Amino acid sequence: MRVGKVVESAAEAVADVGDGASLAVGGFGLCGVPSVLIAALHEKGSRDLRVVSNNCGVDGRGLGLLLAEGRIARATGSYIGENKELARRYLSGEIEVELVPQGTLAERLRAGGCGIPAFYTPAGVGTLVAEGGLPWRYAPDGSVAVASPAKEVREFGGVPHVLEESITTDFALVRAAKGDRYGNLVFDRSARNFNPLAAMAGRVTIAEVEELCELDPDEVHLPGVFVRRVVALTPEQAADKHVEKRTVRA
Repeated sequence: MRVGKVVESAAEAVADVGDGASLAVGGFGLCGVPSVLIAALHEKGSRDLRVVSNNCGVDGRGLGLLLAEGRIARATGSYIGENKELARRYLSGEIEVELVPQGTLAERLRAGGCGIPAFYTPAGVGTLVAEGGLPWRYAPDGSVAVASPAKEVREFGGVPHVLEESITTDFALVRAAKGDRYGNLVFDRSARNFNPLAAMAGRVTIAEVEELCELDPDEVHLPGVFVRRVVALTPEQAADKHVEKRTVRA
């Protein structure tokens, strides 16, 4: 029996994420990544996904699971440097990639969640971000098959700004440290990165939470109005966290 917005399993939560769906996915590197929901989506077998996330996971983890099997048709993000498979697929024309300045990406997601269709920013003025021509997709022979279009530029206070459109997606997948049955979420330290923004941008937002509990309204980072489904993780799932590169001191 469902209690509030809580669903029984990650598989149930992503059951209606079909082929061709667009997804906003929280996380930065592997910090705050909704790994259990991604694994459930991987198991489901959905294809031709259009993903919006700061990065596309790393090889073999996070969104890298979907990428390795060619499930992602388009990726919008700000960083691809930790994923060799994404770079390979991008340069060989197997995936379309839209690179966005990191702050602009964050604001495009937030604006989408707030119902703001577009905004002006100085970031990207005087570059291919504004002028167009960024390779979105390469052809197999290495030529540019699809390039970014030019964007409107206007001056405010004598300073040029480029017009950026907001982002909304069919679904959003996020991870929180705590959540209640109504979908109110609390994020832990740096895991409060792209998670609230991705959650706001999704029409159907699914949150995996490490601890399902009652919350003091004053500690809520993201109100439940943005969240449709909540999946409570097991202690083992909650503890299964990884980093891209482990560093030690002698």
